[in-house]
Amino acid sequence: MRYRRLYLDGYSYFLTIVTYERNPILTENIALLRESFKAAKTRFRFEINAIVVLPDHFHAIMTFDDAREYPRIIGFVKKYFTSRCDPKYYSHLLQSQSRIDQNYKPVWQKRFYEHTIRDEKDYRLRLDYIHYNPVKHGYVSQAKEWEYSSFRRFVNDGIYHISWGDFDTSIEL
Repeated sequence: MRYRRLYLDGYSYFLTIVTYERNPILTENIALLRESFKAAKTRFRFEINAIVVLPDHFHAIMTFDDAREYPRIIGFVKKYFTSRCDPKYYSHLLQSQSRIDQNYKPVWQKRFYEHTIRDEKDYRLRLDYIHYNPVKHGYVSQAKEWEYSSFRRFVNDGIYHISWGDFDTSIEL
């Protein structure tokens, strides 16, 4: 069975992009990742509604003017990043012969996950997932502590309270 993506103009998409073998290079190269998105914005029309960058993957909610272009946009970001990333971050990784034959560098997984956001409830669930992800993975104990996230923008916009996601289990009853 062949995988089919939905291309719906006016919808937002929840995306997950993962590094090859979950190599933790993204936060060390955050400036390059930001530059990659800025370069993509000079060629394509899209909005990053929310994002969190962890060492080995990132999640984003993005909206595209032309939904059919989002695989090209993600491909552009990945290629831009890869072409400028210092090989010291990935040259130690072994690859399959098919990846070598296709001239891949071991920076990203070939594919990415996408989910078309269907309604406001779905959007909010994905937004919460994004902003709680650093806590889930144990990088921080509170969402507000993770610097590579759009969480603070949402706090400033009144969407979240600064203590959102801080589930203190030591409350006495």
